[in-house]
Amino acid sequence: MLPTADELPAVLLDLAVPHEDVNPLVALRRTMAEDPEWRWLLGRCVRGLVRDMGVPDGGVELPLLPAELGEAGRYFPVYVFVAALEHARAYHRGIGIPEEVSRRTLADLGRNMAVHRRREGTGGLLVPYWIRLHFRGEIYQLGRLQFQRTVIRGRAAASLAEAGRPGEADDPCLSIHIPDFSGPLSPTACEESLAAARAFFPRHFPEEGHRVAVCESWLLDPRLRACLSGRSRIVRFQDLFERVAARDEEYDSGTLAFVFGTADIPVAELPRRTSLERAVGDHLRAGGHWYGGVGWLTL
Repeated sequence: MLPTADELPAVLLDLAVPHEDVNPLVALRRTMAEDPEWRWLLGRCVRGLVRDMGVPDGGVELPLLPAELGEAGRYFPVYVFVAALEHARAYHRGIGIPEEVSRRTLADLGRNMAVHRRREGTGGLLVPYWIRLHFRGEIYQLGRLQFQRTVIRGRAAASLAEAGRPGEADDPCLSIHIPDFSGPLSPTACEESLAAARAFFPRHFPEEGHRVAVCESWLLDPRLRACLSGRSRIVRFQDLFERVAARDEEYDSGTLAFVFGTADIPVAELPRRTSLERAVGDHLRAGGHWYGGVGWLTL
């Protein structure tokens, strides 16, 4: 199921795996391929991952392995995705996904390994659940933004009903995601991504009839609008949506992790290098909280 030790580095680099992770992954490959217990778990996870390929919310979640397993446990999800790679590529080819879209989508594996190292200081994969969506054909990178095939849920459904817009709970929709390490969130790049999505999904998934795109993100917290300039890229990103509402749950730790790379810095010591860092930190120092937000737009 796994590439040979000689083949593995090229596969990892195609998936944008950070260079400092390549040698440790090659060194552990023999353990994953030959140790009976690791090989059994790897095979079981790959079969579960690719089961009902392309069906939203399908497949299985990868197990959370105990910290005592060390480097092998942290890297294990990467081997699952490498072993499932040809299944993902075959699914993309079968429904006519352009090779460039396939490549950039699956390269989110490496991006999220970089996020893991920035936050945790070690090699590994931060949120395996997230990357399984890419390797199951549920999410696609189209320019600056990513779009997930899913259904309308929660606050977005209520907001659509209030506005008299098409779309009810459990109707198909696209969920918009903003990947890290991808340059500025410019209005032009976001508009180009939306235009690409409007053409891409009717072509490749015509039966789903996505009429609405939804985004749930720290970037859509309405409080940011009051703290940042109207020329801010974040404020202009919020302007893409027809309606934005705050989430109900406090999201201080998530906002800190996205803005500062970690949620472990004491609030009093948060850097003030940029207008965003100043806005986020000053709001918390004043006793406020961040909640994130939910926005939607019709397609």
